[in-house]
Amino acid sequence: MKIGINRERRLAPMSDTNLLLMITIIVFFAMYLAAMVFIGRGFLRVQTFFNILNENAALIILSCGMSIVMITGGIDISVGKLTALICMSAAVNLDYHGGSVLTAILLSLAIGIAFGIVQGYLVAYLDIQPFIVSLAGMFFAKGMTTIVNSTQFNVQNEAFVALKNTRIYIPFLGSVNRRGVFVPAYVEIGVIVAIVTVIALFVILRWTKLGRSFYAVGGNPQSANMLGINVRRTRFLSHLLCSFLAGIGGFVYFLHVGSGAPSHATGAEMNAIASSIIGGTMLTGGVGNIAGTFFGVLSLATIKNIVSLLGLDDAWWTNITVAIMICIFLVVQSVVLLRKRK
Repeated sequence: MKIGINRERRLAPMSDTNLLLMITIIVFFAMYLAAMVFIGRGFLRVQTFFNILNENAALIILSCGMSIVMITGGIDISVGKLTALICMSAAVNLDYHGGSVLTAILLSLAIGIAFGIVQGYLVAYLDIQPFIVSLAGMFFAKGMTTIVNSTQFNVQNEAFVALKNTRIYIPFLGSVNRRGVFVPAYVEIGVIVAIVTVIALFVILRWTKLGRSFYAVGGNPQSANMLGINVRRTRFLSHLLCSFLAGIGGFVYFLHVGSGAPSHATGAEMNAIASSIIGGTMLTGGVGNIAGTFFGVLSLATIKNIVSLLGLDDAWWTNITVAIMICIFLVVQSVVLLRKRK
């Protein structure tokens, strides 16, 4: 009997979430290895990979929040303009109102939580479509950013500048420059925040009741309700968590660019959605993995770097490449859905 049970476990089909995660990881490593072999140059240096992390730490956090909402069957297109609002508010607080790094962080989180409470309530308890609610949130954040300050400026606060310029060096990794001097690889503080966020959300989704509730609500709200899950509260918490992560991601973005501007993070919400899709999160809900979202961001950034290094610097080539990539993963998801139905 035990032998039969063990054999059934070994032969059990892979879950949709794990299958999509495996595909995403394979695609990322295949692309990166191909870039190392055929393009070479920067891709052979460890710092190139770390630079991808440095430049996309905020996007990783925003995409994780987007994945949470998408797993529950929703969407949030306000995170890009919310990031711009957070950057501008934190910059004005630091330079014009004598704020500190701590007050800027608290302000960023407060803005994110406020958006999450309002949007989550409208979606969960008033049954308004998430797209419409987040569209209104996007326009509101865009307008508020200009009201706070309409011009771009670099932050001069000494404590913030020192924090922005902080680097975490890894002595045993690096490369030799043209002068023959070994330069250790480094990451910015935002990368550490992003990695901690990914690990925390991975644990929440995999081993907590709340995480299982997200999947249940996204898979079938009626069945989730019959199982005793509070569907409205779960949807509310998903939007609250997404906006809270936008608060964290917004400050990480601010820490990377060091300035406030109405144009900051333009298109970040689309990149977050694209990264989630590439990472295996289904728009229909119920399927997704934070680890997949992490590799989805890396895949998106890698393909953009490859297109740039090939000399195709025009914006439309990058957009076309990303569009093709998204279409491919949507086809893969459709195949997985057919497999699930069978």
